[in-house]
Amino acid sequence: QVRLVESGGGSVQAGGSLRLSCAASGSSFYYMGWFRQAPGKEREGVAAIGSAGTTTYATSVKGRFTISRDNAKNTLYLQMNNVKPEDTAMYYCAADDWDRTERSPIRESSFGYWGQGTQVTVSS
Repeated sequence: QVRLVESGGGSVQAGGSLRLSCAASGSSFYYMGWFRQAPGKEREGVAAIGSAGTTTYATSVKGRFTISRDNAKNTLYLQMNNVKPEDTAMYYCAADDWDRTERSPIRESSFGYWGQGTQVTVSS
């Protein structure tokens, strides 16, 4: 059974940092990513990483967020630095058992498995 479980969300002030984690199990995931959805907005791709470590970022987070993975622990991370109020959203972990590299925008259709999400709230 495939499971993606996010953790690390919470409330933080603008300019602060958070690290999200996603514990994956049930399959070999080659392509993994983070998406977010703010109230009243469509879900958008934030960052993605392939099995070899190739990364893609949304323009809005480039230079502030870093995606990484620990294959030995089957865990995906998103280090969020210098967060802004507009980063407030539900953050979702996504994964797929096909490897790929894609340019931004990161597509939802590239991922077959999804977590339940973790809320991030940034106050000004």
